[in-house]
Amino acid sequence: MREFWVASGHQLTRLDAQGRMIVTDELLLAWLARPEVLPPEEACEAERALHARLMRAPRDRVSEADITAMADPDAHENWRFLIALRDRLLEAGTIEEGYLAIIREGLRLPVVFYDQLVQLILRNALEGCEDVWTLRAAEMLFRAQRGHVSDGALILADDELVAEMEAEKQLSPLNAMFAGGADDLDVLVEENAWTYWSRSDAHTMALPFGASSQAREGLARALCAFVTHLMGTRVRITPLTSVEDVDLRWYVGLDQIGVKIGDALWRGEEPAGALIGLFRLEFDDAQVVIEDVRGAPVWLILGMGDDKTIRMKPQNLIMGLPLVALATTH
Repeated sequence: MREFWVASGHQLTRLDAQGRMIVTDELLLAWLARPEVLPPEEACEAERALHARLMRAPRDRVSEADITAMADPDAHENWRFLIALRDRLLEAGTIEEGYLAIIREGLRLPVVFYDQLVQLILRNALEGCEDVWTLRAAEMLFRAQRGHVSDGALILADDELVAEMEAEKQLSPLNAMFAGGADDLDVLVEENAWTYWSRSDAHTMALPFGASSQAREGLARALCAFVTHLMGTRVRITPLTSVEDVDLRWYVGLDQIGVKIGDALWRGEEPAGALIGLFRLEFDDAQVVIEDVRGAPVWLILGMGDDKTIRMKPQNLIMGLPLVALATTH
């Protein structure tokens, strides 16, 4: 079985009887060792002592006094975020249940924490997947993408990588002459798909989202795996190439622009932003859906703003589904 997304840390977890990832000391220690968490050279003794204590016992209780004892006010907020994440996960027992608890609670956390959890969940949900199109498209759920048009079709590249490439071009005129930016990245095609396995953690392969039905179908499969794994209800998701006969009885914006597009269409207004993806979601078991929507599809809308950046919000998909269980919860 091929390995992918090693940096997610999935190998540091164990699965329970339901196939969900148990929060282990090894995973917590890996997070504590991340560069963003390691105390900087100028960190005070209180911060260094807390970090050292947690490296010995990552489940130790951390009090507000432990945090306010730190000299750097910025460190207070960072540590509050980290400990809030850790405590919610430990209380839930698994990454999946912890993620669901966090998004239902609306806990404010840095985006990087949400992305880390989504990548872990997708890595578990896609275990054994051999389809590179699905895996590359799945990266859209936890890494922002930058769009550009090539030969009339939308190509998506990793936003962080593109930003780094653009910064390098600014270093010298010579770099600008020889570096083509995102255009220099390999675009996923059948002939080079085999190279994805060795570079999945580098995120250096662009996705021909507008040129290939395989890319959109790959995203549909990734979304299916995410919903089915988290919610325990099987769904079918189909990418559409036209917007005819769309009954917007229930829709979910997969990103901020998608939300705005859906809201505008619902009000009968002209939407702002570019619609780049429309998907029809259907449930295998209609009884899990609230009565008003039973038998009707859920439309998933993906958009792109003027900055050509796509930042998907998978929590919208989970919390926005018309499920009886969610309606009961809220």
